[in-house]
Amino acid sequence: MEEHVILVDQNDIPQGKMEKLEAHQKGALHRAFSIFIFNDNNELLLQQRAEGKYHSGGLWTNTCCSHPREGESNLEATQRRLGEEMGMSCDLTFAFNFLYKVKFEDGLTEHELDHVFFGRSNKKPVINLDEVMDFKYMNLDLLKKDIEYNPENYTIWLKICLEKVIQHMEFVENKNGHTA
Repeated sequence: MEEHVILVDQNDIPQGKMEKLEAHQKGALHRAFSIFIFNDNNELLLQQRAEGKYHSGGLWTNTCCSHPREGESNLEATQRRLGEEMGMSCDLTFAFNFLYKVKFEDGLTEHELDHVFFGRSNKKPVINLDEVMDFKYMNLDLLKKDIEYNPENYTIWLKICLEKVIQHMEFVENKNGHTA
């Protein structure tokens, strides 16, 4: 089945759809989402992308990310994709979104309005090896240090939004008087 992405403007207003690979070849702005699952120790569940992915194969990234389908809400898409990639489900909450554009060495361009969702789970993933080659939980401070020393091991979008993730976690923690 041919996968399509939802083209959007900078305000997330739909502008049509385009085949996924074509959108990445043309650098067309489209809607995406990223999921960050934390366990009770506030460690982030990371996945290592399968080598066969069309870009960023073998790199470590957030728990899950993808694109909603036409007629599918962002929340529905996050639940679907979390099950498809990580073989798990949990309650997810929208946190923030960010816009980025990055050209890769293979000529593809990620130009996404990325909607970030947070969740809590201590479940062990049952990874789909077509999508994910490994996973691990990692403390955010250690993750920041490892990205600083080994940036080539991580996806660009994780490096772009990690500081916002940390700020959001701290905000929720301060607001609630406890960990998010």
